[in-house]
Amino acid sequence: MRVDLLGCPVDVLSLPETVALICDRIEKRKRLHHVALNVAKLVNMRSDPELAADVRASDLIGIDGMGILVALRLLGKPVEERVTGIDLMGAVIAVCAQRGFRPYLIGARPEIVATAAARLKDMHPTLEIAGIRDGYFKAADEASIIADIRSSNADCLFVAMPSPRKERFLAAYRDELDVPFIMGVGGSFDVIAGKVRRAPPIMQRNGFEWLYRTYQEPQRMWWRYARTNTLFAGMLAKALVEYAVAPHGGRTQR
Repeated sequence: MRVDLLGCPVDVLSLPETVALICDRIEKRKRLHHVALNVAKLVNMRSDPELAADVRASDLIGIDGMGILVALRLLGKPVEERVTGIDLMGAVIAVCAQRGFRPYLIGARPEIVATAAARLKDMHPTLEIAGIRDGYFKAADEASIIADIRSSNADCLFVAMPSPRKERFLAAYRDELDVPFIMGVGGSFDVIAGKVRRAPPIMQRNGFEWLYRTYQEPQRMWWRYARTNTLFAGMLAKALVEYAVAPHGGRTQR
């Protein structure tokens, strides 16, 4: 089911439903471009028309951030769970190992993507990785990178680059890649490689992953979260007022 959140479409699917859809598209070799939506991305879409267009043009917009989940619930949308990018990647990688699908990893530093690929192989010995490439390349390199991805016959592509670069890259080349499932995974390679620790499960469940990230990388993360969380709170407050004064106590579909 697709709903609207502050002008952005969001697809409400569970993790098993999302994985089932991905497997169906891989088997049919039909493209499915997934975007993981969090608060920072939604806020930045307001000031970056290219990012907004790239996100809206994707095939599947998943609920990645806890802030997105809470906002949808406050606005009366029937949402039971979020599907984080790293959890979805882990689930798809497991299916790849079971069913012989071949992922391609692109992004992060050379040593990080190589370590991430090695660790995925350790976790899933039957996994066959179609290829890897770091994310430190210039525009002049893109044609050869796209050619390498195409020739790899990969079934899925995980892009670990920051926003809006990964959205721009996928929007520009998704029709040339010949890869059924493509998604941006942000800093997931850093987590898989062990460079960055993921928040403890109790912090994940209660929406405090951002606080744990800030603790680990205060100089880089504190201003990002301070700015985007504040702007998001203002956007949500306005939407909640509109929702409250809507006919029938805000229960009508918008």
